[in-house]
This record gives sequence, C-alpha cells and structure tokens, in this order.
Amino acid sequence: MVNAPVGFQCPSCAAISSPRASRANPTTNGGWLASIPPVTRWILVACVGVYFFTRFTGGADDWNFSYGMWPNGVASGQWYRLVTATFLHAGILHLLFNMYALYILGPNLERLLGSKQFFALYFLSALGGSTLGLWFSDPNSNSIGASGAIFGLLTATIVIGRHLRADVSQLIVLLVINAVIGFSGGIDWRAHLGGALTGALIAAIYVKDQEGSSRVLQRVGTSGVAIGLLVLIFLRCQQLMG
Repeated sequence: MVNAPVGFQCPSCAAISSPRASRANPTTNGGWLASIPPVTRWILVACVGVYFFTRFTGGADDWNFSYGMWPNGVASGQWYRLVTATFLHAGILHLLFNMYALYILGPNLERLLGSKQFFALYFLSALGGSTLGLWFSDPNSNSIGASGAIFGLLTATIVIGRHLRADVSQLIVLLVINAVIGFSGGIDWRAHLGGALTGALIAAIYVKDQEGSSRVLQRVGTSGVAIGLLVLIFLRCQQLMG
C-alpha cells in the first residue's frame, strides 16, 4: 500500500491516477469524507446507512426479503430488486469488504473518468451482476450485496490501467483469487462474473480517445450496454413467467 490523497491505495490503483485528474478535484478542508469524490462518497454512505438502519430497526430480514435479488420476484415485475439488492449486505464483514474495496478503487476511477461516467460504470456493473444472477441463479434464491459492482470496478481498473501502461499485475492476481473464492458455498459467483464482464466492457469503451466523435461513441456504447442488459432481463422474465 502507498500513501494517497484518500487514505491508502495499492500501487496498481495509484498508478492510474493522472495529475490532470487529481487536480480536477483538489482536497478541501471539508474533512475525510468530503475528500472522497461525490458518487463514491454517496454510494458508501448509502450502503453503510442502509445496513445500520436495517439492523437498528430490526428489519434486516424483511428488507432482504423485500428488496433482495429474487429472480421470481423480478419476473413478477419487481425490477427494482436488480438494483436495490446491491445496497444490502448480509453481515458486517460482507459490508466492510465491499466498502473497503469501493474506497480503494472508487476515488481514482471517479477522478479519472468523471462522476457521470463513473456512475454509469458502477450502475451498469451492478445491473450486469444482477442480470447474470437472474439468468443462472435458482429462481427462488435471494442474493444481496454490492460485489457485482465492485468486481466491475476491479476489471475496469485493470482495463484502464493496461491502457495507460500501468502495472496492474497485483489487481489481476486479486481478481483471480476472488474469482476462485467466489465459487465457494454461499457466495453468488454469477453476480461477480456479470459485474466483472460488464465493468470490463464499459472500461473498454471509455479508454477510447476522449476527443471528438469518440465521445459520441462512448455515449452510444454505454447506452447499448444498458439496452442489451434490459433486453436480457426482459427475455429472462418472459421465460420465468412462462
């Protein structure tokens, strides 16, 4: 780990931070939380806030049942589950692991890409993880967690880092280790794989030249990914309802 403007980062993550991107969002005197870029900050706050709210009110199981990624529920019209499930966590270790990974990966990516593009990357990675889970999980299963989106950030960092000719070998090793762990019991490897594939695809679109017509290509590309995921969701819902 190395010193960074926001806590500590692995050398691979720090390597993709450009001076231009760092200057775009200088740290102010607003404190530690204010130094984190806005989208990353509010995702952290939302996930942590939801977790402790559900615990303090004693409604964790009800929230997981009502808002978790339940394929049959999605098929019945509750599409919001595809996203709301990513703000729920099964326990404190589950929450801490995902939020620490977001804290390490998110700020650099958001500064480098800009908040709008980072939001699209995170949201589509989360949706991609839920979509693969919808297709290949037990229709009666219920999964929760931001892991799909986190895997999307990880693969996006690798893709962007390779484009910038940074050493991302540590992140590749981390990805492989977590992919293997994901096949152990109780972990939704489908969400991990779906998020990872979606994140890598979005990052591949983003690494195109930022000038001129390629900005149109980026918008068209990310819109195409979103539409493709929605089509896959619709088709799977039709199968489950049939």
